[in-house]
Amino acid sequence: MKPVMTFEALKSAVESGAIDTVLVCFPDMQGRLMGKRYLAAHFVESAYDESHCCNYLLATDLEMATPDGYAATSWEGGYGDYMMKPDLTTIRPVPWLEGTAMVLCDILDHHGHEAISHAPRTILKRQVERLASMGFDPMMATELEFFLFEKSFDEIRKSGFRDLQPISGYNEDYHILQTTREEHVMRPIRNHLWRAGIPIENTKGEAEAGQEELNIRYADALATADHHTIAKHAVKEIAHAQGHAASFLPKWRHDRVGSSSHVHQSLWKNGRNAFFDEADELGMSKLMKSYTAGLLKYAADYTYFLAPYINSYKRFMKGTFAPTRIIWSVDNRTAGFRLCGAGTKGVRMECRIGGSDLNPYLALAAQLAAGMAGIEEGLELEPPARGDVYRGNTASIPHNLREAREKMKNSAMLRGAMGDDVVDHYCRAAEVEIEAFDQVVTDWEIARGFERA
Repeated sequence: MKPVMTFEALKSAVESGAIDTVLVCFPDMQGRLMGKRYLAAHFVESAYDESHCCNYLLATDLEMATPDGYAATSWEGGYGDYMMKPDLTTIRPVPWLEGTAMVLCDILDHHGHEAISHAPRTILKRQVERLASMGFDPMMATELEFFLFEKSFDEIRKSGFRDLQPISGYNEDYHILQTTREEHVMRPIRNHLWRAGIPIENTKGEAEAGQEELNIRYADALATADHHTIAKHAVKEIAHAQGHAASFLPKWRHDRVGSSSHVHQSLWKNGRNAFFDEADELGMSKLMKSYTAGLLKYAADYTYFLAPYINSYKRFMKGTFAPTRIIWSVDNRTAGFRLCGAGTKGVRMECRIGGSDLNPYLALAAQLAAGMAGIEEGLELEPPARGDVYRGNTASIPHNLREAREKMKNSAMLRGAMGDDVVDHYCRAAEVEIEAFDQVVTDWEIARGFERA
């Protein structure tokens, strides 16, 4: 990964007074940035080598509570420290914050000897290393969809999360006039992220009132996940600075289109797209066909990593451009997997299952693992589906989080690729989400005179 800002350049910026704060961050299980704000002078003097954080940060729920049941960390274990090891190739300016730079970290044990296996960045790195041993480099891209609301999160929270109003009043898909009215948010998002070294391509209105899409140029898998995570964080901060809430909830309202995060992927070798074969009718190499067959065969196994919450499954509704079936097709937005760039050197597979709430490190890692399994097993790819796939009778995407969790728990492919400790850790994360949902529903029932089942 080519550095955006070298460590030497950071030191010079600190000496000149241009940078006074360094955000030392890592992605947590939910894909959020966690970490510390360092006085820049202290960071370049010593903290650039290591920092520390509580190990509960990789075992929390969305509310930052500390649920039990994790093997990696617990009250009984005393909640000790992890080491945050800055990856100095990820240093970058943060233009939307005055005098600020950022660096991403890998998470190691307290003594810095071993990478923590269930840390999202570690999980993706290990799948990339597996592909490298096969002679391939994964090139990927993610799309970020989200909603902008009229009010800020503080105002929405104080109102009890009632009467949410999107920033616009009608479907703004590709709509230039409506998106002009939102440029006070979207223009700084594009420009600030570009100056932060994120290769932004464009923004556009999406297929609902107040819905936006941010597109970032493809890159190697780790850089793609880093770009996605930083961009998502920036969207929220920049929207807040303009008095608006930005939400990546996949389905914020039952009668509104949901938000996705499509993942484009191909494998490269010696600087060329190994998925491309000019002799094939669709430009698909044998390698691509086996990889895609793996994506399809194991899609149910890794759906959790694309849809990790109760709300995630509310998005899968026919006629909403969100897929419902595990099938591939050529440039067909009703399918779970869409072939893009057919017949060209840019041929790639787009996975349309993922929601806007996915953690990109986990989502990319799981798909790479499935694709590698397809290659290793020499799987044959079925012919593409045609027409309205919503009307088909092929395998369905798991219907809810419970089903997805069971598929993940029992997946020999995921356990072989990621390890039992990783799979069990994220099974527990799914259980925590399910338990919280069940408790809310049960309390609601009890308050109305129902007995606990």
